[in-house]
Amino acid sequence: MPARAGAVRRGAQERLRAGAEPEARSPARAGARVFREGRVRQAQFIKTFVAAAALAAPLGARAAPFECLIQPNQIVEIRSPVEGLISKVHVQRGDSAKAGQVLVELESSAERSAVETAKFRSEMTGRITAAKERFEYASTKLGRTKELQKQNFVAMQAHDDVQAEMRVAQAELQDARENQNLARLDHRHAVDLLNLRTLRSPFDGVVMDRMLNPGDLTQYGTETKPIVKLAQIDPLRVEVVLPVEYYRKLTLGMTGEVTPEGLGGQHTATVKVIDRVFDAASGTFGVRLELPNKRGTVPGGIRCQVEFAQLKPPERRLPSPK
Repeated sequence: MPARAGAVRRGAQERLRAGAEPEARSPARAGARVFREGRVRQAQFIKTFVAAAALAAPLGARAAPFECLIQPNQIVEIRSPVEGLISKVHVQRGDSAKAGQVLVELESSAERSAVETAKFRSEMTGRITAAKERFEYASTKLGRTKELQKQNFVAMQAHDDVQAEMRVAQAELQDARENQNLARLDHRHAVDLLNLRTLRSPFDGVVMDRMLNPGDLTQYGTETKPIVKLAQIDPLRVEVVLPVEYYRKLTLGMTGEVTPEGLGGQHTATVKVIDRVFDAASGTFGVRLELPNKRGTVPGGIRCQVEFAQLKPPERRLPSPK
């Protein structure tokens, strides 16, 4: 019995020590937990500060390059303003074209004949010469009649008849001159109709495609098939999309260095257009640059990167430590 009572007493004491130990250690554990949480917050703050410093380091010089797209300044589909049969197409795909160069000719024999006829009529002088002779004769006759009337050799009625004859001759001369002017206008109109059957290049560019050939029938209208497609590659357009944070930092006339993808080399372009309507969904706005390309070494329709030496990135606020 004494041995059993001693065992029970030792078990009770051990349970008491086990129950009292958490209470005795709880302040120490709480302090350790607070210390660890403080170290974690300090490490997070240092990590955030270092990341922000890493971002701010290169931003002091210039912003990172932006993705862009090089496009032709304009693309035009050459169509005929009149219906007709294609006689000649002077260009092929890939050819260069100068402004004013003849690209396509339509069959125009009837129009050429009309031009020659109108030109001949505009140069006719027979009616004018005849009317002028009649007018001069009537003027001379009227002068003689006046002299005879002063001497009372002719009646007043004869004088009036000669004067009326002169006025008719003057009107016929005026009519002949007006008809000649009208013939000149008809000739000019015929030339204009003939010119409509000759299609010329509106600018210096390159031929992107040729859709119709000699012998094909071309029709009037915007929905019809074009004959030739032209692209103007001098200058080129560089389209880039930027975040709205850069809107106040861009100005017209600012330059950027454009690097075409896969070609290498840098080319200087000038900012010509800054959109004033943003894309709310993406928080961006468009910018257009103009890239001179007199030698035609830079193609259109290619991706690129543009870097603005004068463009500084927007300031970023460091997150406050918690």
